[in-house]
Amino acid sequence: MFTGIVEELGTVAAITDQGDAIRLTIEAATVLEGTGLGDSISVNGCCLTVAELGDGTWTADLMQETLDRTSLRGVAPGDRVNLERAVTVEKRLGGHIVQGHVDGVGEIVSRSPSEHWDVVEVSLPAHLARYLVDKGSITVDGVSLTVVEALESSFTVSLIPETLARTTLGARRVGDLVNLEADVIAKHVEKLLGAYAHAGDARTLRTDEEE
Repeated sequence: MFTGIVEELGTVAAITDQGDAIRLTIEAATVLEGTGLGDSISVNGCCLTVAELGDGTWTADLMQETLDRTSLRGVAPGDRVNLERAVTVEKRLGGHIVQGHVDGVGEIVSRSPSEHWDVVEVSLPAHLARYLVDKGSITVDGVSLTVVEALESSFTVSLIPETLARTTLGARRVGDLVNLEADVIAKHVEKLLGAYAHAGDARTLRTDEEE
């Protein structure tokens, strides 16, 4: 589990094509502190497992499912990526509960820069729209953000100077793809309410049959 608070910007050092998978090697510093083999690190919002550790680098294996469902399929050596280690019980939950399980890929639709922040609009896959509300939470490339406006097929966020400077979102341009993860609490609420409604329908049906 993660919080959506990026710890550092890493750099893609190498990509090894394995046909139906790739090995991704990333240069980093902060996220390597206290990290061992098998630990989890979020890369642009995608939870990856540390398979190798080098001198200032770490390597993860990405299977075809990950490549098909995330924007990591398009990374290249030299690209910067958002990195965050898995949260510990001692860490403040500065963002929101993030699983590192990408729900879909969005596209930067527009950017409106101002003196102190940028307003960015991101397209939204249709199946995720029901999970977004104004002032709710959304994870974009591993960054915990507050939704300014939830639209029918997109949403807007405001990026403060800290976010612009310390994450890849400061350099994202119109047309760039980003990983999206909806608030897991909204997913659980939807499932529970659906089960409750189904149970209510069943009770009503039994009552009607008894009468």
